[in-house]
Amino acid sequence: MPNNICRASDNGRLSKSFVGAALAAEAEVAEDAVEQPRDDGGAVAVAVPTKPKKGKAALPLKRDRTRSKRFLEIQKLRENKQEYDLKTAISLLKQTANLKFVESVEAHFRLNIDPKYNDQQLRATVNLPKGTGQTVKVAVLTQGEKFDEAKNAGADLVGGEDLIEQIKGGFMDFDKLIATPDMMPKVASLGKILGPRGLMPNPKAGTVTTNIPQAIEEFKKGKVEYRADKTGIVHLPFGKADFSEEDLIINFLAAVVSCGIPTIHPFVSYLFLRSCSAVFQNTFLYWEISESIPLNLQKSVETNKPSGAKGVYWKSAHICSSMGPSIRLNIRDMLDYKLS
Repeated sequence: MPNNICRASDNGRLSKSFVGAALAAEAEVAEDAVEQPRDDGGAVAVAVPTKPKKGKAALPLKRDRTRSKRFLEIQKLRENKQEYDLKTAISLLKQTANLKFVESVEAHFRLNIDPKYNDQQLRATVNLPKGTGQTVKVAVLTQGEKFDEAKNAGADLVGGEDLIEQIKGGFMDFDKLIATPDMMPKVASLGKILGPRGLMPNPKAGTVTTNIPQAIEEFKKGKVEYRADKTGIVHLPFGKADFSEEDLIINFLAAVVSCGIPTIHPFVSYLFLRSCSAVFQNTFLYWEISESIPLNLQKSVETNKPSGAKGVYWKSAHICSSMGPSIRLNIRDMLDYKLS
């Protein structure tokens, strides 16, 4: 036993368990030590071999220690920090979505806004031309003649005060809740229930309206609501991994354009493709717009971009499948992109 340990134990400053652990460690080192004769014929040198790391400790990065083997393998399909053109990025994204279920494809944009200021908040909707790939269950809160109108328009659930009471009791079997303006005073009591779930009817989201048939049709076909979170990042699904590359590109462009294009060119320096559409904002000035993308998107762009947004509006963008790695895009390679 080393002298310092003996002295410490004699003085009572170390516990018996600590001394025992030290002895065990010393014995283990002595067992693994390999004696090597010195070249000058002197004393024998002792070399302690380093044990190879095993399991999760052998992974190079801490953040990778919680990754699955599948994720680490598909991550090798793309170069880290490599910038890809849109078509290549979409192709890589489809390769990484190889689970047994059909993964969603998501866009994540970092915008140069601070949502704590009222003039820099972003909340809007976009109609994805190729849909979302999901079946949307729509519930409608209305009364009077609008009741039958909602049923005939294809609403899955229609009700008034009775449906409000069911929701208070925990009923949440719907994906979208649409309400007519005359029902909003009664719907206000559902704020604490619907708000955290993102289901509270709101005019900006298109879920408070008098045109019930149109609202139902749009949400059934692929209308998506999005908003910037408190850090200025927009998270937006724009399809499924089993969509064709062309359909994903069309949805991606529609989503990017809807988020807002600055009128001063250029405004984007780089993007990340993790299922996001921010890349195409600069290109809107040059693209020949396909019939698949509504021509009124330019108006939507200027409407949705917050008035308080200054300078470089788009900071980065990523696209990815729901269980896959992010893919980075270079916006400048997208400027000449045209839909065939």
